[in-house]
Amino acid sequence: MTQLFYWSIAESIAKESDGGLFDFNATLPLMALQFLILMVLLDNIFYKPVAKVLDDRDEYIRNSLTTASASLNKANQLTLQYEQELANARKEAQELIRYSQKEAQEVVLVKIKNAQKDAENLITEASKQLMSQKEQAIKTLEDQVENLSDQIRSKLLNN
Repeated sequence: MTQLFYWSIAESIAKESDGGLFDFNATLPLMALQFLILMVLLDNIFYKPVAKVLDDRDEYIRNSLTTASASLNKANQLTLQYEQELANARKEAQELIRYSQKEAQEVVLVKIKNAQKDAENLITEASKQLMSQKEQAIKTLEDQVENLSDQIRSKLLNN
């Protein structure tokens, strides 16, 4: 029985070996045609749409990068512009503060000078009043002394 099995395997191998290792009959061109049709179908169904999606995505990314770059440049320009305006505003504010301080000092100096003049006028006026009161007091005292002297003289002479 085992011999019969081996004999059938040998017989089938002999039948297959008629064409050799490669059999060039109608199946080879048919396989080549199938391969070419498969390549065309795959190209049209899968490769072109995928390539189109990838190209669209690349274009979208490029456009987004260009837009983002332009926005960044604009933002940088605006930042520089605002920083310059802020620096100018600070300078103007400092100049305004200095000018206001200078004016305030001048006003204070003028008021101090006026107050000093008023004080000097008051002192001068008070001095004049005191001098006139002093002169009046001296005159009154002189009159009283003269009166008293006259009274004393008249009493002494009457005695």
